[in-house]
Amino acid sequence: MQTSAPGAARPTRGTPATGLDVVVTGTSSDAHTWNLIYLQLLLAEWGHRVTNLGACVPEDLVVTEALAHRPDLVVVSSVNGHGAADGLRLIARVRAEPRLAALPVVIGGKLGTTEDTARSWLPSLRAAGFTEVFDESDGTPPFRRYLDALTAGVRR
Repeated sequence: MQTSAPGAARPTRGTPATGLDVVVTGTSSDAHTWNLIYLQLLLAEWGHRVTNLGACVPEDLVVTEALAHRPDLVVVSSVNGHGAADGLRLIARVRAEPRLAALPVVIGGKLGTTEDTARSWLPSLRAAGFTEVFDESDGTPPFRRYLDALTAGVRR
């Protein structure tokens, strides 16, 4: 499923005039879509252009779409508690593609089945190649700060 947020090119008040091109995706085992729609709407509200790949996205499809769209950022979201395990497979596949070596890829949501388990995954996810990792318990402020910093560095 590939959609773009209606009006995504129009930045909202207080956002930079130049937003990012963002691909939002679920992990291969996560069938939830509400989190992806929420992220799509949130990113569009913040002035970014969004391509939403949907739920249960195979790792190879994420690579194919990233090569086709050449986004400024890929956002991986999971709410089923298997985000870390799925994320490790996904980032290995993305980083194996030389043309995507420098692409910022972040992951967030419910990364483990318990809070302690989720937090224990953070170092290994970063070491595997994720640019940033956002734990669900931190909410959206750290994600927004990351986007603002990334946007400042990607002015078109």
